[in-house]
Amino acid sequence: MKESIFNDYTNMVVNLFSITKGDLFSKTKRRDIVDARHLLFYLCERRPMQISYIQNFMKNNGYKVGHSTVIYGIKKVGERVKSDPDYQYLIETL
Repeated sequence: MKESIFNDYTNMVVNLFSITKGDLFSKTKRRDIVDARHLLFYLCERRPMQISYIQNFMKNNGYKVGHSTVIYGIKKVGERVKSDPDYQYLIETL
C-alpha cells in the first residue's frame, strides 16, 4: 500500500523537476536532483511513512540511502517550506 503512494509521489516529483526516474535514483549530486530527492523524502514523511519504508523503496529503485540522509533531506525541505512561500504553495498543491 505505501509503495503505491511512494510511486505516486515519485511521479509528481519527477514531473515537477522535469527529470527522469533514472536521474532521481542515480548517485549524482546535481543540485536539482538532490532537491528532488529531498522533496520526495519530505512528502513521504508527511504522509506519514516510516523512514525505513522510504529507504526500502529507494533501494528497490536502485538507490541505497542512509537513515541520516533521509532525515537531513526532510529537515532541509522543512526549512525551505518555512522560509519560501513558493515551497509552501508547492507542498500544499502536492
